[in-house]
Amino acid sequence: MAISEHKTHIGRSTLIKVVTPRPLTESPAARYLWAAARLALGWVFLWAFLDKMFGLGRATPAAKAWLDGGSPTEGFLAHGTKGPLADFYQGMAGAAWADWLFMIGLAGIGAALILGIGMRIAAAGGALLLVMMWSAALLPENNPFMDDHLIYALLIVGLALVSAGDTLGLGRWWSNLALVKRLPFLK
Repeated sequence: MAISEHKTHIGRSTLIKVVTPRPLTESPAARYLWAAARLALGWVFLWAFLDKMFGLGRATPAAKAWLDGGSPTEGFLAHGTKGPLADFYQGMAGAAWADWLFMIGLAGIGAALILGIGMRIAAAGGALLLVMMWSAALLPENNPFMDDHLIYALLIVGLALVSAGDTLGLGRWWSNLALVKRLPFLK
């Protein structure tokens, strides 16, 4: 924790030194660590979008690319869901509205995190998407309730809380736009 010192006068001749710790999130090391986490998580979302859009051969084969008529939601929602909410998610598998919302969400969240703008909306939307993905496959295989989706959801909210977009991103510039000042939820 960084420390700042202030001199304060008490009475006529008494001088005391007040030591005030700075929050860890203000240290350069912490700011760069949060920025790296933001960029890494942004790439996770952006890569998922790109792979599903173009069928880059990782999770999505070329023949199932969204651009070639494949559905980005059908495979997982139809065959990968389990648990008490499986029927709910299976009912939306392959629906055009679900495909569009999912892809817009992946692209928007990924772009916001990479650029460091709209962090509050990215945190809310990303956390919602991640919790939904977690709830689609209850209970996780390796733990009674915890998996990477919940950890990512916590991380994305933390990124917004510490203004991670201000370091190695456009967050400060974005925050100074008139529209964002008028509508702070866009920050």
